[in-house]
Amino acid sequence: MAKVCHSCGKGPAFGQSRSHSMVATKRRFNANLQKVRIMVGPAPRRVNVCTRCLKAGKVTKAL
Repeated sequence: MAKVCHSCGKGPAFGQSRSHSMVATKRRFNANLQKVRIMVGPAPRRVNVCTRCLKAGKVTKAL
């Protein structure tokens, strides 16, 4: 499963780590995704949702 938010589509961002000598190595900034049960249509599903969407109330958790 991809590291992508089900609600907003936010995924990993890419950049570089810089050492003391300023040598650049590629790195990945992962989104803060949580696996939650939400209502998708008539049935609940367990999907990855970012914490920003959870805090904003963009998804409703299933009981």
